[in-house]
Amino acid sequence: MKQKAIRVLFLAVPETAGSSLYGMLDVLAAAGNVWQTLVRSEPLPALFTPQIVSLERQAFKCGNNIPVLPDHSIADCPGSDILIIPELWLGPDENLHGRYPQLMQFIRDQYEQGCYLYSACSGSLLLAESGLLNGRRATSHWGYEQLFRAQYPDVDFQPEPILCFADDSGRVVTAGGTSSWHDLVIHIISRHGSPAEAMRISKVYLLKWHDEGQLPYKPLVNQTLHSDAQISEAERWLEEHYLRHDAIDSLIGYLDIPERTLKRRFKAITGESLLERIQNLRVENAKRALEGSHCSIDEISADNGYEDAGFFRRLFKRLTGLSPSQYRKMFGRGDR
Repeated sequence: MKQKAIRVLFLAVPETAGSSLYGMLDVLAAAGNVWQTLVRSEPLPALFTPQIVSLERQAFKCGNNIPVLPDHSIADCPGSDILIIPELWLGPDENLHGRYPQLMQFIRDQYEQGCYLYSACSGSLLLAESGLLNGRRATSHWGYEQLFRAQYPDVDFQPEPILCFADDSGRVVTAGGTSSWHDLVIHIISRHGSPAEAMRISKVYLLKWHDEGQLPYKPLVNQTLHSDAQISEAERWLEEHYLRHDAIDSLIGYLDIPERTLKRRFKAITGESLLERIQNLRVENAKRALEGSHCSIDEISADNGYEDAGFFRRLFKRLTGLSPSQYRKMFGRGDR
């Protein structure tokens, strides 16, 4: 019996990233035929029928002036089995509040009708704005962590994973990182088509799972927007003196602020303790050394204030998701 093709809609808006939109659409359209064509075997029935839906059917340009020609408007949408929200070009200090109220209702309606919802990278912001992520787990690009925590506090934001299931039903899946659509589209083909075809597609397009998650790519020290001049001065001082063995005591003396007061204010404003900021600065410095030098890991450990190299290795892995040697293998320049 011939399997009915799965109906897939890609939701596109002017902020949509064309690479994510057309990359996933092209891969899903090729499932069942591109591998078979290359190896001269019998094509499979189409596994997916991907189309584009937007506010209106009129053509428009999305991010970087890439043209989009929707197949449907949200008013004449025939319904689907899967709704995919590609990455958005959106600044980390922007938000979508009130921007697309009709789309929010459309997303909620699709979910109520039994549709599976998938988002790539910052596309999860549309899901968050719809309210469907409230009380649920979600991920996005690591650069949007602060935005999620500030604008969508009811979402259980998790910056580490590449794929994140909102709950045990598995009907809402968010993907983090700009190229996470690779992992997402492999997952969709495997889940709704077949694992064998997902493997074939990954071989054709040279797609791979990002098993390491997002932590190796995420900077450990980010600028926090705030107006506390003394905490800003503390951040600046630590950036210059984080290698001192008495950094915290010296900072307290430099600012002439009671220790408990400084620690409380620093944690409340930055989300990190003073010790965590120092560790993050040291590990960031170690990452640069692993990327660009041939120093041994023990030397890098000592250079960054950790005489106990075993402790340094454990700390490094906890903060980056990789051991120092794995990180060097992944990002080091070697002899290139």
